[in-house]
Amino acid sequence: MALNYITRIFVVEDDPVFSRVMKLKLEEDGNYEVTMFSSAEDFLKNLDLMPDIVTIDYTLPGITGLELLKRITDHSSEITPIIISAQEDVEVVVQAYKNGAKDYIVKNDNAIVELLNSVKNFNTQVNLKKEVEDLKSQIIDRNKYLTFIGDSKPVLAVLRLVQKIEKTNMMVLVTGQSGTGKEVISRIIHNNSLRKREPFVPVNMAAIPPDLIESELFGHEKGAFTGADSKRIGRFEEANKGTIFLDEIGEMDLGLQTKLLRVLQESTISRVGSNKEIKLDVRVIAATNKNLGQLVKENKFREDLFFRLQGFLIHLPPLHERGNDVLLLARYFVTEFCKNNHLQDKSFSKDAVEKLLSYTWPGNVRELKSTVERTAIAIDSQVINESDFIFSSFQFD
Repeated sequence: MALNYITRIFVVEDDPVFSRVMKLKLEEDGNYEVTMFSSAEDFLKNLDLMPDIVTIDYTLPGITGLELLKRITDHSSEITPIIISAQEDVEVVVQAYKNGAKDYIVKNDNAIVELLNSVKNFNTQVNLKKEVEDLKSQIIDRNKYLTFIGDSKPVLAVLRLVQKIEKTNMMVLVTGQSGTGKEVISRIIHNNSLRKREPFVPVNMAAIPPDLIESELFGHEKGAFTGADSKRIGRFEEANKGTIFLDEIGEMDLGLQTKLLRVLQESTISRVGSNKEIKLDVRVIAATNKNLGQLVKENKFREDLFFRLQGFLIHLPPLHERGNDVLLLARYFVTEFCKNNHLQDKSFSKDAVEKLLSYTWPGNVRELKSTVERTAIAIDSQVINESDFIFSSFQFD
């Protein structure tokens, strides 16, 4: 059964009475969201909102209905334009269809009824297109995401989100426990984006001393501070046209958060020791294993920066919620480790498999990888048993 989508209809009509009647009747007739515009100029300011159907008054003031029709069809073939006109001249009708009109309705006593029928017919096509797009979005091209191993429902849900936003320039916030693969998923987003031929610049915010982090991110001029013997390009400039990955964003100093917020808002940076603004085109992906919302409540993280970073949120589930993905990862890690270290490949016994699945893996994928590798190098047998596993010497509560 087809889903009933809301169809967005933009009405461009300078007759206020006729436009109100159109809006009223359309909203009564179907599952439509109707927006009114009294001129082509007002409509064009909102064209990027991508309506499904547009009704156009042929005799608009300023930019004419025919000119508006041309602009709409040049902008997108996905929009369905309908011309409404008092003119019944055959040449005018033919000209409208040649310029991309999908229907031509004459303004007379029967115009509203004809409009409702026309919209209803086109709406069937619109809904079908949306349903097809929804189905496509559920199909994941797994070849693009080979570096993120797993086929559990939580992992596939993450990859569907990645698929939706990878081609956009949206800012992304990746959350999840340490070791869940936040940098891996961030690289995947970049490598499948329109910026994939440009730099991907990772920055671990927790690993940089507080007094150096501003220079690290934004660069500095020669003589800006003691030890600044030459000009330095910051990580944002290195990432120009590409993507910067700000890992452990929750560790950022409050004072620097203010400067980062301005950079995100203005798309400009100033090197330390300079007032010159440098315009940049950088996609920002940030990641954290902390609860930023809680940090905001504790006044340890700026609320405005928090909302700014959340252009699109992707949460990575912990390993123990990924089911049999643990086995896929373990087999991959042991095979790669043995190949890279000139060892004979090893397999897992039944009791080892049960242990892999029952263990909670508090260190997530990172802990699994190190455990498998330590075990593979330590044993002489080709089969890893449960008793062979060498877990971290530090035990979590």
